Amino acid sequence: MRAEDRRELILEAATRVFGDFGYEGTTTAGIARAADVSQPYVVRVFGTKEKLFLEVLQRALALLLSAFRAALADASDIPVHRRLGIAYVELAANRGLLLSLMHAYVLGRDPVIGPVGRSGFMSVYRFMRDEAGFSADETQEFLAGGMLINTMIGLRMTDDYDSDAQVRELLDTAFPEKLDILLLVAADQRAEES
Repeated sequence: MRAEDRRELILEAATRVFGDFGYEGTTTAGIARAADVSQPYVVRVFGTKEKLFLEVLQRALALLLSAFRAALADASDIPVHRRLGIAYVELAANRGLLLSLMHAYVLGRDPVIGPVGRSGFMSVYRFMRDEAGFSADETQEFLAGGMLINTMIGLRMTDDYDSDAQVRELLDTAFPEKLDILLLVAADQRAEES
């Protein structure tokens, strides 16, 4: 395997592990196991857990903004805010991506991760305002909806979809077009954990 491909494999594994366990709960050894490489190799390629996390964040933001730009470029009759929302939910299939970003956002006090998280969050805000043409209020509403989606993903609300009518109602309301994606992602995650 080429070094570039192995690097991407580690970033994918790190995204899942950081998404599942957060920054503090993740080790380079856990990432190495998930990527099926040695822990010294992870350290040799990325240096420290912090540097690896920062690369995961940069990669996640690049994927997020790329998905948003593709949705914005789509000339369908679906309103822009819905196209962007659908693109956001579809990113949940990339396990850990949205939650890795959330973990960065709660580390605002960290002297290294905090500024990167704030900068990344503002790049999304600026995209909404400058490229998508949303007003400040529309942007705030969209970002709030995204945080609700991340929270429900992090809480694994889909685990209770079949057993709690109000959970079903909440998820049906939050994910009108793409709930099937989240239910499949959750089923795959449960199967992987078994």
